[in-house]
Amino acid sequence: MTHQELLKKVEWKDLKKLTWREMLIENNLTIPWFVISIALAYSGSYILALPFSAFFFLTGLRQVHNGFHNSLGTNKFLTWLSLYINSVLMLVSIHAVKFNHIRHHKYCLSEDDYEGKSANMTWYGAILYGPVHMFLIHKVTWQLGNKSYRRNMALELISIAVFVSITFYFKIDFLIYHIIVMLIGEFLMAFFAVWTVHHDTHESPEYARTQRSWWKNKLTFSMFYHLEHHLFPAVPTIKLPELAKRIDEALPEIEKKNTF
Repeated sequence: MTHQELLKKVEWKDLKKLTWREMLIENNLTIPWFVISIALAYSGSYILALPFSAFFFLTGLRQVHNGFHNSLGTNKFLTWLSLYINSVLMLVSIHAVKFNHIRHHKYCLSEDDYEGKSANMTWYGAILYGPVHMFLIHKVTWQLGNKSYRRNMALELISIAVFVSITFYFKIDFLIYHIIVMLIGEFLMAFFAVWTVHHDTHESPEYARTQRSWWKNKLTFSMFYHLEHHLFPAVPTIKLPELAKRIDEALPEIEKKNTF
């Protein structure tokens, strides 16, 4: 079944629109996790801060991912601002990640899909590949991206360098903690964001892995509805549980490989 045939079989266009409540959730989901993690780190409770930092990183991924597909419900400038702020807080050029992610959808798991390189590795190989993955994301954007992507990437990397320099120059311990945790998160992206959802799917790259466990999806903020996302990338994350139900009803024959 082709992608166009799938689009005709599943009602999905109504899911693109966000209510005000949903828009507020998608654009502010990171705030409580960030504030609590920083507050705990400031007080010296680094171990207690760790799960909140992890959830900040996860919700940050959800937020920017929606931004990549213009699914935050905001205008162009506010979407750009969200990507920029998260670049500084997450220690990576989010516009570089966006450039490679859009290519990932276009060239999924082919030679031109630089984001998806770790999908054909072993799980431990994907983890070890993490730092190379992040370097390659920026290198490819600089080489293949247009002026807008290169300009945004340069701005974000300069801003990150300023933030890191100030933090270490003044020895701001709670921000040093944040920087270290975010870097660890970025180095694990090749495993968590690519390998987990795409390994052993090369025969049908458009059918990524997914997750149907209610509690696992709650724990991961619906970020592992990846089959649904690849089939209907314009649908915001907050609508993916409903989209999953519609796909199950309309296309029960589609094989659904679990993420974890």
